Amino acid sequence: MKKVILSMIMLFAFSSITIGCRETKSTEEKIEDGIEKVGDDLEEGVEEIEDEIDDATDDSQ
Repeated sequence: MKKVILSMIMLFAFSSITIGCRETKSTEEKIEDGIEKVGDDLEEGVEEIEDEIDDATDDSQ
């Protein structure tokens, strides 16, 4: 019985430590991440359009 109670206490202590130590992002960091994602998506879109234009010009020659 003692081992069960001690195990429960250790499990609770461990879970509260791991949950309490999570790193949270500030609003500024979230905005920066969003801006970077939009920029990356735009770059990918531009590259796809360039590829389509190159393919179209190669086909017409």
